[in-house]
This record gives sequence, C-alpha cells and structure tokens, in this order.
Amino acid sequence: MEKKPLILVSNDDGITAPGIHTLVKVMQKIGEVVVVAPDGPQSGMGHAITIGNTLRLDRSLAFAEVESYECSGTPADCVKLAKHHVLKNRKPDLVVSGINHGSNSSISVLYSGTMSAAIEAAIEGLPAIGFSLCDYGHDIDFSHTEEYVELITRQALEFGIPAGVALNVNFPKKSAKPIAGIKVCRQARAKWEEEFDERKDPQGRVYFWLTGNFVNHDKGEDTDEAALAQNYVSVVPCQFDMTSNYAITVLNNDWNLNPEAEPAGSSKTVESGRAEG
Repeated sequence: MEKKPLILVSNDDGITAPGIHTLVKVMQKIGEVVVVAPDGPQSGMGHAITIGNTLRLDRSLAFAEVESYECSGTPADCVKLAKHHVLKNRKPDLVVSGINHGSNSSISVLYSGTMSAAIEAAIEGLPAIGFSLCDYGHDIDFSHTEEYVELITRQALEFGIPAGVALNVNFPKKSAKPIAGIKVCRQARAKWEEEFDERKDPQGRVYFWLTGNFVNHDKGEDTDEAALAQNYVSVVPCQFDMTSNYAITVLNNDWNLNPEAEPAGSSKTVESGRAEG
C-alpha cells in the first residue's frame, strides 16, 4: 500500500474551533493527521513564543480517530512542540494551519497566529500553508472552502513549496455566487487605520478599546485584496526572511557609517550588503 503523507494541523482559534475541524476533515482524505493546537483562542498573537513560563501539552479528545494534543502556548509554540516532541522521530510532509475565522490577507499576515504557525513550520524546514476565511460572522460556514483546501493541499504535496516559504491562502466569504477560481497574488499594500476608544469600566477606571477601519491603498489587480473582491481564492507565498535587499544598497551607497573610511558614494562603497574581504 502507498504510504500516506504525514500532515500536522494547527491553528490559532483553538482546538475546539469549527475551522480546524473542517481542516482536519479534509486532511483525513489525504493523509495521516496529527493535531497540535492551542487549548484556547490565540488570535492576533503574531509570532509570539512562550519564554519564562510553563508550557503544557495534553492529549485531546477533540477529534475521533486522530492523534491530537492541546497546548497552553501560542501557535508557534504548537509547531515547535510538534516537531521537537510529538513528532521528534518523524518529519511531517506538510503543516497546515486554520481554517481561521476571519481574514489574514494583506498586512494581517504580520499579526496572524494562523500564519505564525505556518511560518514557524517554514523556519523549521517544513512546507506549510495557512488557510483563512474572510468572514467574521457568528454562524460562519466553511463548506465552500473544502474542495479548494483539498486541491491546494494535494498540489503542495505533489509539486512542493519553495524552501523558506509558507502559503497564505484566503477564501472569500460564502455567497450566492460560486468561487471564481484561485489566483496566486502579492500582498496588497493595505493597513488598518486604527483608533483607540477611551472608555471606563464599572469602577470608573479608564481603559482603551482598539477600533478602526481596514483601508486598501493598493489599486493593483494582482493583489490578494483584488482577488478576494472578485470572489477568487488568494494564494500569497510568504517568506520569513524580511531583509530589504534594495535598502542594503541604499544604505551602503548613501550613508556614511564608517566616517574614517571612504566617503559614502565612493567607488569602494560596499555593494548589496557584501563586506569586502
């Protein structure tokens, strides 16, 4: 019999969230599934890890016939513990995270616990995908995502994902119109324009509540936001190497960081961040 791929599943909404149950159901069609997920909501944790505090990992009964564990830490903690403890003698063929309840497109990828699990896997040398549904409703319906989750997962297993890359996959909210297809995109230049609402608790103490609006300043048609607006599934390849190679050249050419050396802009200025010698 053909060996089934080993798939590690995690998320940031917690091990009891509907999205991870949808994801596990799809992954069971494809391979052997192991779940390591937070024991409670960890949304917006970004790439936080637990330092100077205890981490607990317990067997979970959240999934029938699936080896599963709930972790007291963050999504990144879950992937670390999975690789180095739960699966220390086995290497996952793929790590998937989600399906997140809410969008992780554009700038949200930086704050996302869902994507932190996927990016942590990429750091560990494992191919990874984060799945999110752009719906914040109470009675969220994940059913229209299933065939696309399966398709993208099978493609990743068959053809691979470039090293150091995690795929950020976002689904449009379910509507009367069927999903138009899948687009590989770049991350839109968009951001949250935030406000802090000052309030008082019942004891009269001041506290703040983060509010604001998401504003897309990017008019390009090749972005994740454009794809989602047209009812496409967006796929953005993300890398954890955040170096700006262009800025290395600018700093080396325009700044004088070694005053006793050659002046900035001289012929001996270091290019592209490569030190002489």
